[in-house]
Amino acid sequence: MSSPLSQAPRLRLSKPDWLASPKVLRTEVLAGLVVALALIPEAISFSIIVGVDPAVGLFASFTMAVVISVVGGRKAMISAATGAMALVIAPLYREYGLGYLIGAVILGGVFQVVLGALGVAKLMRFVPRSVMVGFVNALAILIFMAQVPEMHDVPWAVYPLIAAGLALMVFFPKVTKVVPAPLVSIIVLTVITVTAGIAVPTVGDKGALPSSLPVPGLPDVPFTMDTLTTIAPYAFAFALVGLMESLMTAKLVDGITDTHSNKTRESIGQGIANIVTGFFGGMGGCAMIGQTMINVRVSGARTRLSTFLAGSFLMVLCIAFGPVVSDIPMAALVAVMIMVSVATFDWHSIAPKTLKRMPLGELTVMAVTVVCVVATHNLAIGVVVGCITAMVIFAKRVAHLVNVSGVVDPDGTQVVYAVTGELFFASSNDLVYQFDYKDDPDDVVIDLTDAHIWDASSVAALDAIETKYAQRGKKVTIVGLNKPSADMHGRLAGQLTGSH
Repeated sequence: MSSPLSQAPRLRLSKPDWLASPKVLRTEVLAGLVVALALIPEAISFSIIVGVDPAVGLFASFTMAVVISVVGGRKAMISAATGAMALVIAPLYREYGLGYLIGAVILGGVFQVVLGALGVAKLMRFVPRSVMVGFVNALAILIFMAQVPEMHDVPWAVYPLIAAGLALMVFFPKVTKVVPAPLVSIIVLTVITVTAGIAVPTVGDKGALPSSLPVPGLPDVPFTMDTLTTIAPYAFAFALVGLMESLMTAKLVDGITDTHSNKTRESIGQGIANIVTGFFGGMGGCAMIGQTMINVRVSGARTRLSTFLAGSFLMVLCIAFGPVVSDIPMAALVAVMIMVSVATFDWHSIAPKTLKRMPLGELTVMAVTVVCVVATHNLAIGVVVGCITAMVIFAKRVAHLVNVSGVVDPDGTQVVYAVTGELFFASSNDLVYQFDYKDDPDDVVIDLTDAHIWDASSVAALDAIETKYAQRGKKVTIVGLNKPSADMHGRLAGQLTGSH
């Protein structure tokens, strides 16, 4: 006789996807190493933007990547210190110091967890494809523009090194794809510059690398209401920008990998990662489109292991191999990022064939998004303006789809107006002028069988029509309302002006 314990269902632990095969594991490990190398100068650069010690940016990149991989962020997406987040909190640091910056990062993380739990990620469905394409293209332009300072006023040797790095990344994959081409490019160019003694800017020139792991602690601020009111606006802006960039990047990776990710889980994960980062003295961050493209598109990573290792390798490289990493020429990393910008840009979107077929409104939205992002260097502003532009164009287009046609009975005692289309604030404004109040017979029927009432503006327009006919002693009957339209009309009709 079997015991109750033997009959209980057994807990099955699923094998991590990065253990699927040695090839997958190798790809993830090497991808993580390439991303870690590319993260170092970027994290230092973002620290310089804010004005903090380079270690603050490097610690943020380490904790963001490691924590988000554990709490369940989008597979293969890289989160670390970013330029957009640096720009948001830089004014706070300059005015109040590091303690307030750290406090804003922690509070921003709390806001992200709350917003994620409230379902803010569901708003992503309202981002049109044209805004996504504009977002991607603007991102590619910003990635390239960020490399321009590294090519200005530098020794002549930098240019052939960049060209050599690009050539290696283009042609090396034709030989083998076992080792990521960006990693080969970084190693080869470093060996060349060190052995030949070529004097060019290196990673070490960006700032000193940390020599120990970060230690957790509380922000050095007075825990008062004044402190909270000071950091709250920055923290909220930090939370919104971080979520928007992360969710847009996650959606982009979904498309590249043909897989779906849980955006609510991603939002909460970003918040948790920022809270942990704040307590470890980091400057916070979000998803990084450039590093994610290196990881996913260039290196072929597909699991969370590459994200975890990118953060882990970052600290190992800084602490254990600091002198070696410091010797990497910036030209090698510039070449990698130029390759990323070329791979990120949606060249199909600007092909003459595409431009001829695409509606003018879609092209306008894409162009507005690109211009706003590039002009402000803020992806969030570009996406918001792009979405607003898309909404205005959509509303204007739908408003013109409403049609009113009237038929008078042969005996001349009744007229039936058939209204077709979507009635909302943009389309209902002109509705009042589609009727012949003066010459119509006394009995007027408005048939809304092929229409739908969406808002109070439409009900107010129908009220105005009835009022105009009533002033001439004529009766209006509205028929054909579907249930949602009838409910709204019944609830609001005659209640929208003070005269009723």
